Amino acid sequence: MCRTWDLNLRNLIIPSMNKDLLDLYTDYLICSTEQTTATQLSRMLDGHVSHDQVTRFLSSQSFTNKDLWKLVKPTLRSIESEEDGFLIFDDTIIEKQWTDENEIICYHFDHSKGRSVKGINLQCTEVRAIKDPS
Repeated sequence: MCRTWDLNLRNLIIPSMNKDLLDLYTDYLICSTEQTTATQLSRMLDGHVSHDQVTRFLSSQSFTNKDLWKLVKPTLRSIESEEDGFLIFDDTIIEKQWTDENEIICYHFDHSKGRSVKGINLQCTEVRAIKDPS
C-alpha cells in the first residue's frame, strides 16, 4: 500500500517514496559544504538515486513557504506546548566587497540594505526544547 502525506493547504499529495527522496535531498542540502547539484547527490549515493529522479521530483511541483510550514508546524507546536521550547531562524551576510567571487563568496540580497551585496550568507536555525523540571 502506498502511504501518502499532505504537504500543503492545496492538498498536495506526495507518495512515501518521494517523501523519502525529499528527506534525503534536504539532508544533503543541510550537510553539504559546497555547491549542491542533483548529479553530485547521485554520485554521493553511488548511483542508487539518479540525478534524473531528483530533478524530476524537484520540478514536479512548486514548493512554497506554506509547504514547509505545513511540514514542520506539528513538530514545532509539540515542542512549544509540551516542552516550552522555541525555534529561531537567523541569517546574516558577512560582506566581502573586495574579495573575488568563488563558491562561498557571491552576491546575496540584503533586506536591510534593499540591494544585493557580495559576501558570505550564513543561515542559522536553533531548536530549543526546555523541559519543565516539575
